[in-house]
Amino acid sequence: MQKYKNEWFGNIKGDILAGIVVCLALFPEVIGFMLVAGVEPIVGVYATFFITATAAFFGGRTGLISAAAGSVALVLAHLVAEYGVEYLFAATILAGIIQVVLGLFKVGKLMRYIPKPVMLGFVNGLGIMMFLSQLDHFKGNSILLVLGIIGIAIIFLAPKLTKKIPAPIISIVVVTALVLGLDLNAQLLGDLGTISSDLPKFGIPSVPMNIDTFKIILPTALSVAIVGLVESLLTAQLVDELTNEPSDKNRESLSQGLGNVLSGFFGGIAGCGMIGQTIINLNYGGIGRLATFLSGFFMLMSVVLFNKVVIQIPIVALAAVMVVVAYETIDWRSVKRLNTMPKNESFVMLLTVGIVLVTHNLAYGVVAGTLVSAIFAAFNMTHFQVEKGTDHDEYHYKAHGHLYFASAEKFLDFFVHDFDHEGELVIDVSAMTLWDSTAVEAIDKLISKNKESGLTFINANKQSKELFKKNSIHKMK
Repeated sequence: MQKYKNEWFGNIKGDILAGIVVCLALFPEVIGFMLVAGVEPIVGVYATFFITATAAFFGGRTGLISAAAGSVALVLAHLVAEYGVEYLFAATILAGIIQVVLGLFKVGKLMRYIPKPVMLGFVNGLGIMMFLSQLDHFKGNSILLVLGIIGIAIIFLAPKLTKKIPAPIISIVVVTALVLGLDLNAQLLGDLGTISSDLPKFGIPSVPMNIDTFKIILPTALSVAIVGLVESLLTAQLVDELTNEPSDKNRESLSQGLGNVLSGFFGGIAGCGMIGQTIINLNYGGIGRLATFLSGFFMLMSVVLFNKVVIQIPIVALAAVMVVVAYETIDWRSVKRLNTMPKNESFVMLLTVGIVLVTHNLAYGVVAGTLVSAIFAAFNMTHFQVEKGTDHDEYHYKAHGHLYFASAEKFLDFFVHDFDHEGELVIDVSAMTLWDSTAVEAIDKLISKNKESGLTFINANKQSKELFKKNSIHKMK
């Protein structure tokens, strides 16, 4: 109980300031991607409030920001175009239920199987994608480019003068003042679409409650659930590494699901963890649950109470903030180490980045990178060495490596075709591990072939002994 209290009120000042900065950073992405999804901007605002509030109260990772995200909006866009926004709400609720079920089945444990190069590719791909997505906001006229440079410069230079006010807030205020004061030609937040000032209301999606509706929304809901969980858990993993503190991934999965269920019932779209805004949160002191809650709360209150003020913020001012976030998101150390890293790891990282940029889907990059890493790992495990003993040793050979379906043939080729021996053959397998029934079958074949001359395996480890005992008629010492 004391720990939970500290997570809420142990960093009040830092969490409040970070909540404001994150709120401002959420606006362009949330509103912009609602237009991509074909829904009103307020749908994203409602979703952000309920998802951040749920994450704050029930999430398994403090400092993590979850909201209406672009990747999920892209998945839902076709459903809205074909069936309407009510089906989006229904799919959001179903996706949340699926995520809750996956959380109950401890899906968070799968994070341990994502290799470091894939994580680096995920982070770097996201940083590049965030940067590229902001470039259009600086095009149109030279004024926009100048304003963008001013905004970026303020973010980098302001901390040298004062750290009491977050640099992005100073940047946004200055750029907004320049645009409005000089009546410059720059797109404002309100130009993206009408932003309602109404509070969210509970409602059951107006769709037929039958099997046909379920068939329509299920494929989309599954995609949303998987994409959302992958991004949320990867974001949680990244925060774990940045803060050197573990998180409860299964609890985070349950929280994401519950947040989406609430969002759907209150007129919101599905969402997930947002790594860019999470990094902003951490960089500006938001380490507690209060920061997560306030980011969504401030966003909702901004459009409800200060609607006329919010819609006057220039898009270029917010884009400047996101460009800096993109720069800080990229792991530049990993880029510098490309030539010194193992070639297979460099390839996996670059592959992950490439797929993310081509598909604009972080989940695809992560899945592909993880599969390729698994293939490399399996290939590396096929390599083994056989060390020949001296006349003074009590054994003749010592095997090193992993024996399983991919290496069994090489193992047999060596001991059957590559050498001749007389008398009993002794093989020390203390440095070799048996992994499957194919490995046991290979050992059986070798024992059968040397039945007359004799063959003895010695010093087997516990796993190899147990596997051999269960699947073979022979004995291993």
